[in-house]
Amino acid sequence: MYATAITRTGFLIAGAVFLSLGVVGPAGAIPEPAPSPQPVQQTDSRACALTRIGEQFVRCDNLTGAGVPAPSWIPMQQ
Repeated sequence: MYATAITRTGFLIAGAVFLSLGVVGPAGAIPEPAPSPQPVQQTDSRACALTRIGEQFVRCDNLTGAGVPAPSWIPMQQ
């Protein structure tokens, strides 16, 4: 008689533990903060003249113009 009561109680406790672990609660994650922006190296555009290499615009060794052909009156870079 006591064995069935203990077994029944054990099954009830095991079932309660199983159900409590099986219930999904709200997510505990929080979003990460955005990374700090990296400083952009600024160059004085007056220090470097606009030139071209072939048909590409160049200023301070940087290609500019997004592939737009440079007109022939822009000087070629030496």
